[in-house]
Order: sequence, then structure tokens, then C-alpha cells
Amino acid sequence: MSDPREARRVTVQRLRDGTREACGDEVAAEEPLEIRVAFADGTVRPLAVTMRTPGDDFELAAGFLFTEGLLKRRDDVLDVSYCVDGKPEPQLKNAVRVTLRVGVACDPGRVARNFYTTSSCGVCGKASLDALAIHAEPLPVPQAPLLSAALLQALPERLRAAQAVFERTGGLHAAALFSASGELLDVREDVGRHNALDKLIGARFLSDELPLRDRVLLVSGRASYELLQKAVMAGIPVVAAVGAPSSLAVETAERFNVTLAGFLRASGCNIYACAKRLN
Repeated sequence: MSDPREARRVTVQRLRDGTREACGDEVAAEEPLEIRVAFADGTVRPLAVTMRTPGDDFELAAGFLFTEGLLKRRDDVLDVSYCVDGKPEPQLKNAVRVTLRVGVACDPGRVARNFYTTSSCGVCGKASLDALAIHAEPLPVPQAPLLSAALLQALPERLRAAQAVFERTGGLHAAALFSASGELLDVREDVGRHNALDKLIGARFLSDELPLRDRVLLVSGRASYELLQKAVMAGIPVVAAVGAPSSLAVETAERFNVTLAGFLRASGCNIYACAKRLN
């Protein structure tokens, strides 16, 4: 969903062939978003602050809570809205409140305690994988290919054509969801690759479409542990990246039976785990 706050118009000094001129340019917007959780007893607790590109904020909040393991299903959530803190701006566009239904057990402190498991470096690779295994199981081992390698290699061009804000700014990551037949189902952009994926997964969470057992995820940059962790939580069986995967991303894909492709181009790619889903 397009948001007028996704980009900013700035004045730059453009240097070309020894000449200098002042001209306008667009840059990707980056602003903080505070995510708050509202409990049935009326208590509201701040959960996290992330730097993001404005737009799809409700999906970002829901996706973050789901991929962190704090939400399990769509009916855990009663409402997602911008916070209201009074004058002079009654509706805060940089603060989102997720209201939970009665009986939902949610421990906001777990995000702080497990922060290291959702960073791309981690304190210990095995600890990160073991923490993920508490909330997710390995995906079913494929009995037959899900899609062809040739179709997979065609996806980056389809993603690029759908990146509206990147086309204007050149400064955003993207995460896209495809069907096994190569149909582009959804795409989200953000200055943070993890935010783009949370927005994508959050949209499916809010429409009660998880898990995504027959979908393909394509990310515009590299594949880190953090992105594989979120894909595993959403049940996505195929993850492809235009860039390189990290070692822990490969380990995660192997442990949870995720097909992982890197350096995806029209001319080819590298398959790092679970090649059985490709023919």
C-alpha cells in the first residue's frame, strides 16, 4: 500500500563530469516506529522501537509480534491502531498499539531477553537455532519439486518491476511473496530488510492466511539468519535472495528444511539447502 510518507524530496548538489548543479532528488524516508501492546486489563506497555519507512505500519507491528513468537494466531489480536496521546497531534503516526484479546499470554520482556537471537550475528549460532525451535518445527520434507529453477530465476525481474518506491529513490529493500507458478502475490519495501519482511508476513497474519506452505519468498538483498527465522515462523518453504546468504542462514535452512537460493539471477543461482523443491 502506497504511503505519501515513503519518500522525501531534498535538494542535492549533483556532480557530473566536473560540473556542479543544484537539483531536486527523492530519498527513502526513515522514521522511528514504537510498537505498544495493550492488554485486556487496560495496561499498555511499550514493546520495541524500530527504524522504518512509513507505510504498512499495522502490518509491520503484527508481523513483528508474530515472528518474535509473541502472537500465535489472528484471533489473538482485537485491534491495531495508531496511538492517541492527546494534543497537539491526537493521532501519533509513529506509534502503533496492538490490542490483545482476553486470555492471550504475551510477555513483552521476551523480546529484550531474546534480542540476540533475532540479530544477524547472534551470540551463538546453536543457541539461535535452539531458540527458534521452541516456536517452530521443521517444514515437511518435499516429496516432489514445488517449482522449476528456471521459474525461480525469473523472479528478480518481476520484483524489480513492482518496486515503486525503489524506482524513485534507489534506497529500499524489498520482500516479495510469489506463488509456486511465479505469480507475484504481494511486495513490501522498507529501509530495513527485516521490516519489509515483517510487513509482508504481517499482512498475511492479519488476513489469517498463515502458514504459507506453498509460497516463495524473494528478498532484494542478502539472506541473513533474521530473515530465515521469520520465514520459518511463517512456514515459507522457499527463500531466494538476490545477494549472498550468511552461514547461519544456511544452517537455519538446513535444520528447518527450507529451500535456500542465493545470488539469484536470470542466468542462474546457488542452492544452499533442500534442493528437492526445485526441478
